[in-house]
Amino acid sequence: MNGLKTYQVFPAIPEPLEFLETLARNLWWCWHLDAIELYRRVNPSLWRQSGRNPILFSTLVPQSRLEELSTDEGYLAHLEGVKKKFDAEVSPYSDIINGDRTIAYFSMEFGVHESLPIFAGGLGVLAGDHLKAAADMHLPLVGVGLLYRQGYFHQYLNKEGWQQEAYPDTDIFQLPVFRVRDGSGKEVQVSVTGPDGEIHASVQKIMVGCIPLFLLDTNIPENPVEIRNITDRLYAGDPKQRLAQEVLLGIGGLRALKAMGLYPKIVHMNEGHSAFCGLERLCQIKASYSVNLKEALEIVRRTTIFTTHTPVAAGHDEFAKPMVAPFVEPLQECLGATTDDIISWGQAGGAGSDAPLSMFVLGLRLSQYHNGVSELHGKVARRMWSHVWPGWPEDEIPIHHVTNGVHIPSWISVENAQLFDRYLGPEWYLPQNTRDGFKGISQIYDEELWQARHMSRTRLVRSCRENLVRPFGRRNAPLVSVQAADSALDPDVLTIGFARRFATCNRA
Repeated sequence: MNGLKTYQVFPAIPEPLEFLETLARNLWWCWHLDAIELYRRVNPSLWRQSGRNPILFSTLVPQSRLEELSTDEGYLAHLEGVKKKFDAEVSPYSDIINGDRTIAYFSMEFGVHESLPIFAGGLGVLAGDHLKAAADMHLPLVGVGLLYRQGYFHQYLNKEGWQQEAYPDTDIFQLPVFRVRDGSGKEVQVSVTGPDGEIHASVQKIMVGCIPLFLLDTNIPENPVEIRNITDRLYAGDPKQRLAQEVLLGIGGLRALKAMGLYPKIVHMNEGHSAFCGLERLCQIKASYSVNLKEALEIVRRTTIFTTHTPVAAGHDEFAKPMVAPFVEPLQECLGATTDDIISWGQAGGAGSDAPLSMFVLGLRLSQYHNGVSELHGKVARRMWSHVWPGWPEDEIPIHHVTNGVHIPSWISVENAQLFDRYLGPEWYLPQNTRDGFKGISQIYDEELWQARHMSRTRLVRSCRENLVRPFGRRNAPLVSVQAADSALDPDVLTIGFARRFATCNRA
């Protein structure tokens, strides 16, 4: 039926609480405990029910509760404190991204917060932590990824105890996304040429503090159904769809930056998924600086970083040459190279002209700085990919390493964060404060540390019980099973466990 429109109804936010709307549209809140507490204080039960999504949460809160809070002096003082912190950390840096000063961070997934389900595991969590750390440090960095309407699967167990997968649709109107527009107010779109015609994508923006995350979305009217579905799921199983995703991420992502007037000075490829961005960057640099292909290759390599995560071959994408050719052929003219030559950059030496294109090898060839994510992984990666540099001693293979860290405010427990705020100061986690600031840890009483540990452990056990009971309820399990799950684990007993995805790209 034509003429149907979708409306989303929000409560009328009283004027004293207007900042809550601003806060909900920037993921800055998700790593500031005082900001999270602003929402939890409104209604703890509804906050959990909403999946800790402030936009969805705002549609669930009764108008009467908002009116009540608008005259609550304690809540308003809390709100004003968070607003001052937001204004100090975000507002002054709204124009930090401009022109050719930009660092572009390309990743297939970004794990910023669970309310933004466009990530699967550690690679995405690292990417999300990068954005948050860059926001804390006010670096001129932008993230580039894809907007998945179904994301990665949600798993559950059936009555027989077997894992099942579900792909719930993400309501884009419950995400803090903005359509990117150019100076004239027109929506920014990009396109790449594929074997079935043009792949058009809109460009959406999510703010992570002062850092923009740009996400490409093919689910737009300009595309036929099969092309709209390119960005439906993360890590699609169909090789054709997977290749289209990676071409869109790399080539389309860089074209999106160009359409916004951004020409990255540095490009960081988080794993080989985005290696095609090097090809598009070669075209742009040749056109912008009137240099030949050899000179453009030198510029691209010297300004590109490539991080690899996966220590097994199964985790690195390869695509048959006939599949890749239609995506590469349109680049022949701008690169001044044949399709065979371009594809050869992604083929290991001695592999033969018909060998598949390895996204890892392409990423290596189009970058100068390569690193694993731990000292051991760097060693494993040098051994795995020594065939790319035949005849080289293994310890001279140019793959180095960094030791991955985490964005501390995102992962520290509430109880420990409160202790550190009190003894080390509210900005103890910032790089400029960590060198000498941790001396204050020795002043924390043992009893306070133990109490914080006890509270954290109790909350963990409570969460585990909730996660055990929920699937039993879904399966209509006997009451005795539900009751047993609701009393599982004991906060006073030492419990050792682990959690991981058993995927072929991970080592057990």
